[in-house]
Order: sequence, then structure tokens, then C-alpha cells
Amino acid sequence: MGLPRFKRPVGTSEPSSNLYVANCGPAVGLTLDTIEAVFGAYGQVKGVHLADESGTRVIVSYHEEKSAESALTALNRRACPELGGRSLHIQYSVPSVCQVAVDDSIEVSMESSELDIPGLYLIHDFISVKEEEELLAAVDSRPWQRLAKRRVQHYGYEFHYNTRNVNTNQYLGELPSFLSPILDKMSMFQKLGYTETVVMDQLTVNEYPPGVGLSPHIDTHSAFEGLIFSLSLAGPCIMEFRKYSTSVWPTDPNTLSDEEAQNSDKSSKFLRRAIYLPPRSILLLSREARYAWHHYIPHHKIDVVNDTKIRRASRRVSFTLRKVRKGPCECEFPEYCDSQKC
Repeated sequence: MGLPRFKRPVGTSEPSSNLYVANCGPAVGLTLDTIEAVFGAYGQVKGVHLADESGTRVIVSYHEEKSAESALTALNRRACPELGGRSLHIQYSVPSVCQVAVDDSIEVSMESSELDIPGLYLIHDFISVKEEEELLAAVDSRPWQRLAKRRVQHYGYEFHYNTRNVNTNQYLGELPSFLSPILDKMSMFQKLGYTETVVMDQLTVNEYPPGVGLSPHIDTHSAFEGLIFSLSLAGPCIMEFRKYSTSVWPTDPNTLSDEEAQNSDKSSKFLRRAIYLPPRSILLLSREARYAWHHYIPHHKIDVVNDTKIRRASRRVSFTLRKVRKGPCECEFPEYCDSQKC
């Protein structure tokens, strides 16, 4: 699952089964699947990986060296109609050892059942690759709002980051039609014990560049009801969960700064879990997972999933779906609830 590292070619490189391809990648509108399909015409492709964080250079790895030679001869410095007419710059590349210091002090689970957090569910491959591409194209055709480190879009109701709430009097309209593939599949969550129809009315789209995460927080109880969905697109990440005892909470128990999250490692008065979120997976926070656990995404360019280093993609896009609460929260976790504070 980890991404292999390769040397950037310097001068004339020796033939190998790996190609370094510039002017090609997600940042110029070419998915890795599309690139693999084009290069697959010259031999069996072992994999296509991002060469760096730019999103404009990739490594194409073949099973056989002669396949790489054929692709280089056919495609180097020539316009490729199947790749949008782009002129590719191709050289041989060879694997290299990359030493990166990453905090791997926590075991990362691949399945939600391993975390023992009530109400937390992860479904892999919730949507297809084609549906993922269509969703990304849909949001990229619409205007983004730029924050300090990432870009966002809001639908239904705008989420206000200063108050961590929405203004229910400012309705933006129905959720966009491009959400239909997601909403149509929501019925599968009834198998998890949710007998009521799942109805969402607020969507926040976040785009994270490499190295940018999400500050630790609990979604405000009084703002949203009990089901929160997060769909991951384009790139993977690790999401961490922490359940603090009220005696070690900061002044505002619903949110921690990144510095407080790092320093809190020194305290033993919390439970800590982590899970790997692959592209096209959807995460559901409900019950205790929604109301009592902080969740956040560490600010890493490289995640460590057990013994494997995984470099984050040039972008990760998340769709967070929620239902706005119209009255006070009456959940079973009053010690974490802003509606039930004394």
C-alpha cells in the first residue's frame, strides 16, 4: 500500500522498468487511472505513483524493462492525444531509499471494527472510480472559498468556522444534484441499525493540499444532529480520535488547537485511536463517536500506516454531510454537550 520512492533523473540515466514522467498528473487534470491506461498500451503496468507533491510528475512502473523502453520511445516529447494533447517529458528512474521522520507511535487500523468506538463505521469503496472523478469534476467547476491553508465549498447552509455553527436563517438552497450517487446509497446504513431515513441538508467540501490536516474538534452538538458522514476523494489520510476526560479538557471542550493536541500526548487521561481513510471510502460518526470523541487529521505529508510510509496525494477532497439541528441537543453525553452545559 505504501508508495515507493524514486530518484529524480540527473543527466543520462540507465535503462530500467521505471519511468519518470513530467507534465503529467492530477494537478494537470490527469488521473492516475487514465495515465495507467495510456501507458498500459506498451506493456503490463505495475503501478503509477506521484513522483512528488507537485501533482505534475508521476512514476510509471512496468513489470518489464522493455515495456518502459517502448513507452519512452513512443511518448517522450510528443503530444499525446489520450492525455489531453500534453507533451510528456520522460526519463528512466530507479528506486531510492527515502528516510523521513514521521510520528508512528500509534497503531493505525484499517477497519472501524478494530477501534472499539461505538457508532463509528467505515465503508470501503463506497463509490466507484468513475463516480469519484465525476464528483471532483463537479466541485472543480464551482467556485472555491479560500481559507488560510485549504479551500472549501458550502451547500445547504454555510458553516461558520469562528463559531463552529451555522445560521439556520441563511438557507443556501437544496443540496446540489451531483450528490445523487452518494445520497442514493445512504440506505445501506440502515443495515447498521439506523431504521430512519437518512436525510442530510448541509454539505461542506474541503480540499487539503499535502501537509495540511484538520484541527481536533467535536462537531458542535447544538449545530448538527446525530449522523455525520465524511467521504474521502482523490487521496488518503489518517484520522485520529481522542476521548478526553473532562478533568483535562481545555476551556472549550469541543475544539483543541493543534499545539494542544500534540502536547496532550504527555497526558494519560485520554483514549487514542487512529484509522486509515482510503479514497472513495465513507466514514460515519454516530452515537458516542459523534458526541464524545475529538477527531482530527494530523498535519503530515507522509503518514505511517503501521510499518508502511504512505505519501499523501497532491490533494485530498472530503465531502462532509450533516443535518442541521433546529433545537437544543438532548444527547446522552451531557458532559460533552454545549446544549446541556450547566
